Amino acid sequence: MGVVTTEEQWEVAALTPEEAAAELARLAETIAYHNKRYYAEDAPEVSDAEYDALMRRNQAIEAQFPELIRAESPSRQVGTAPSSGFRKVKHLRPMLSLENAFDDEDVRGFFSGVRNFIKELRDDATTAIEVVAEPKIDGLSISLLYEDGRFVRGATRGDGAVGEDVTENLRTIAVLPQTLKGKAPAVMEVRGEVYMEKAEFLAMNERRGERGEPVFANPRNAAAGSLRQLDVSITASRPLKLFCYALGEVSEAVAETHWDFLDRLRHWGFPVSPQSRLCATLEDALAFHHDIGGERALLPYDIDGVVYKINRFDWQARLGMVSRAPRWALAHKFPAEQATTVLNSIEISVGRTGVLTPWASLAPVNVGGVIVARATLHNEDEIRRKDFRDGDTVVIQRAGDVIPQVVSVVQDKRPADSVEFSMAAKLTPPGGDHPECPICHSLAIREEGQAAWRCTGGLVCPAQGVERLIHFGSRLAFDIDGFGEKNVAAFYADGLIRTPADIFRLRDHAEDIRKREGWGEISTRNLLEAIDRRRTIPLDRLIYSLGIRQVGEATAKLLARHYGSFERWQAAMLDAARDQEGDAWRDLTNISQIGESVAGDIIAFFREEHNRDALTDLVAQLETIENVAAPTQSASPLAGKTLVFTGTLEKLTRFEAKARAEGLGAKVASSVSAKTDYVVVGADAGSKAEKAKALGVATLSEDEFVEMTGAS
Repeated sequence: MGVVTTEEQWEVAALTPEEAAAELARLAETIAYHNKRYYAEDAPEVSDAEYDALMRRNQAIEAQFPELIRAESPSRQVGTAPSSGFRKVKHLRPMLSLENAFDDEDVRGFFSGVRNFIKELRDDATTAIEVVAEPKIDGLSISLLYEDGRFVRGATRGDGAVGEDVTENLRTIAVLPQTLKGKAPAVMEVRGEVYMEKAEFLAMNERRGERGEPVFANPRNAAAGSLRQLDVSITASRPLKLFCYALGEVSEAVAETHWDFLDRLRHWGFPVSPQSRLCATLEDALAFHHDIGGERALLPYDIDGVVYKINRFDWQARLGMVSRAPRWALAHKFPAEQATTVLNSIEISVGRTGVLTPWASLAPVNVGGVIVARATLHNEDEIRRKDFRDGDTVVIQRAGDVIPQVVSVVQDKRPADSVEFSMAAKLTPPGGDHPECPICHSLAIREEGQAAWRCTGGLVCPAQGVERLIHFGSRLAFDIDGFGEKNVAAFYADGLIRTPADIFRLRDHAEDIRKREGWGEISTRNLLEAIDRRRTIPLDRLIYSLGIRQVGEATAKLLARHYGSFERWQAAMLDAARDQEGDAWRDLTNISQIGESVAGDIIAFFREEHNRDALTDLVAQLETIENVAAPTQSASPLAGKTLVFTGTLEKLTRFEAKARAEGLGAKVASSVSAKTDYVVVGADAGSKAEKAKALGVATLSEDEFVEMTGAS
């Protein structure tokens, strides 16, 4: 993530812990929504610049309040779940996202971090850090699987672990090699980007306009939409291109450096960007960014920055990854483009958890070739801080996407009758005496210490009800085939479903469903059978499906592993709800990565009678609630263990050792206690080693730790 500005640091420093927790929850919901719009639906609603600003704000708050970092933080997520239109496939190696840099100082920080991480670089400042600099193509990321030199499968990024099988669509791209030239590994994943050249995009849009068809917003959306067509003939008719640039899983070593790997790709027949450059120093890398930025408008395709990759593969392996991104790569973005337009009005939307989010309705304006007319405005505090008002002339900016970020107001163009924005006034209808949800007209409130306004309608609010049910049936929850957004919204509108339990009673409405437009005997039977298959569900999926604030996939798994069964979890939550100073509350807040903020939202869910009733009704419709599966690192000797490092390590830096332990399922703590499993003792160890001895905690030398973890 890039450097946080002074203004952002001041803003975060002024937050209380309660305000920070509320803002992190809002950011998580907002970023998840935009991930879905960008990765799964090819219909982004915010610019790259605005999305990056959300991620930077999330990073700044987490840096200021590390105790509030949640397992499902946006900083630990990649992409979004694949859509239901294609078969889901698991990548042999996860497709990671990239950390972003927004200026030269961010890049210098990246190089400094690499040098501090790898011991021989830290010990010898004269050793150069060589990187490969590649233009960051603005397209759709894909993974190509080859077996014995033959193309066998292609998939989109999806959520980084699971993507959509678009093999047949990819076969229509002429430059994609079906069979590789020369000897190739038995198994090899190659990563690349599907894109559309600007001239081809404009010509295609012109043809679509002449036929009265909707036009695409930009080449990236056109490429993504074209590749994700269920009708392969449509994909074949679109002018798609491909660049390859990275390696996924491979059965044997193919090169010692990334630069040599790119050369191997060319010899195998893959298209590789001719603009890529091997940079011997940091200054060479920055010069490349400057040079290609000047040539950007002349390139036949859109780029939105430069990607730097550590050249040596052995260093890449040692650097590993953190959260959602590799430590060995960085995306250096170009500055955003700006334009001026009129903010016609500030409107309000309602999210799945009842958050009321303001957004700007703009007079349409062309920014870098894209017509934009809408932007989110985060929250009331942000609007007041920047003093946005209806009718203002505003500066907006974008960095390669559809909807811009509203940056500032042009004060000398403000209307004389301008009125300061108030969320309460906006939400209070004419003649009304209190703020209302614009959808269900329930009371709207802003709780003390929180940045967001909320609708109190809960399950009675259509905006929340539909979104909650969509979430319930989504891939990471009950994963019900054929129960997508369109069907949920239609069934909800017609009164067939209101609560999750109603989904499992849809068989009572089978005849009604069969008679609906677009339905029939087979489609109805398929849906009902898909629902019945989910009457047995793992506990972590059940917990996640409930849509409790701050409880994402990772937190749901932590809860399921801790309590083991639905009965124990439910009983403990009810106990904690009755006594927030009792044993059940203390046990909940002592779970790793679940602090008082997350625990408070869980307990708030159980304090609501309608939530308890809905959960009881749901469980009655299920046949079995299974215990959650064991962690994926269960084969590791460190899985589930707590480690403490003390003293000076000679073979690894402390950063590298910690990353290695956490990657194998261990928790690294800062102090020794009776719950510590191992203390890794380096040179000149102090009081922690003595305390381990006094408590009878096992100790490991650095060599023993290296051998146990397989580190080299």
